Amino acid sequence: MRTLKRILKRMFIAIFSIIIVLVVLGALFINLSPEFGGTISDSQKEQFSKSEHYKDGVFENLGGVTMSMGFSDYVKGLKGFFGPQINTRPKGAVPINALDALELANYKGPARMVWFGHSTFLYQSYGRNILIDPMLGPVPAPHPLLGGKRFSEELPIAIEQLPQIDFVVLSHDHYDHLDYGSILKLKDKVQMFFTPLGVGAHLVEWGVAEDRIKEMDWWDVTSFEGFSIKCVPAQHFSGRGLSDRGKTLWSGWVIKNDGANVFFSGDSGYGGHFTEIGEKYGPFDFAMLECGQYNKLWHEIHMMPEETAQAGVDVKAKVIMPIHWGAFKLAMHPWTDPVIRVSDKAKELNLPIVTPKIGEFIYLAEPTSNGGVWWKNVD
Repeated sequence: MRTLKRILKRMFIAIFSIIIVLVVLGALFINLSPEFGGTISDSQKEQFSKSEHYKDGVFENLGGVTMSMGFSDYVKGLKGFFGPQINTRPKGAVPINALDALELANYKGPARMVWFGHSTFLYQSYGRNILIDPMLGPVPAPHPLLGGKRFSEELPIAIEQLPQIDFVVLSHDHYDHLDYGSILKLKDKVQMFFTPLGVGAHLVEWGVAEDRIKEMDWWDVTSFEGFSIKCVPAQHFSGRGLSDRGKTLWSGWVIKNDGANVFFSGDSGYGGHFTEIGEKYGPFDFAMLECGQYNKLWHEIHMMPEETAQAGVDVKAKVIMPIHWGAFKLAMHPWTDPVIRVSDKAKELNLPIVTPKIGEFIYLAEPTSNGGVWWKNVD
């Protein structure tokens, strides 16, 4: 009996010691890893208090919408993540159109977009280069062990080969949209960064000069290099660590010049803000709309594909493109489910849609894609 007690005591001490070590290592990682970014200062909090969307130290969605997951929902979510999942990652190689660095640098033509997968775009218009949510890293997480790898081994072009960038717009601070490694490689070739309130703190922490960052609240409007840039509402949330949820704002963007009027939704659940954006700033020549990483458990913050198509109607888009899919697995649905379902709904609504390959150019004067249903050939 005494021997058993000694064994159990040693086991308890060993388990407790392991837990303590893991907690200490986790705390050190969170506090010392640059991936987590910057923190919001007291002076910034004072500035944010002037925003209608900032209450009790955090930003809120319009109407106070939150992700209403109870304990049982979290249990369901965990079962889904750790249970069997069918076709959530491609079985074959995702096709990538390679881009030529010299051609990109010399392009002076009309507005065109090129998709890098997920929510990342290079937008070129009459000699100007814009990057949208440039997540160009391999894993959407603060450490490679904490996230799944990108579906494709390569990008259409390496970051180092991209042309000089006039400006970057960032929708929010989640890892699949704001990537530490990408910013480090990009920061010296970007003139200006436009972010929602607070997100600039991460950029400053990573070495971007404050005078090259402009933070904006919803409905703020500015201009740069011939473009009108408007920060618009999204229905989502923010945070990169364990205690910074809602400390920075999230948004969509309207980018307009003589070449085109485009809308980028960022991450967003479906809501009345889309109609308001359409009435205020539409119609849009091209709308990049979130469509992926959804689940009924968190439908408030990520649209279902059918809602994505309806959002296209709401914002008065001439053509929509589903984004937030094709690069990473962040939910439990089949990886092709977003594009199939949104395409079916867009057809029902008589709404033009383009579904290009990664690296394929979309010319906004006449948006079409040549890849067809390219995803069928992958599986």
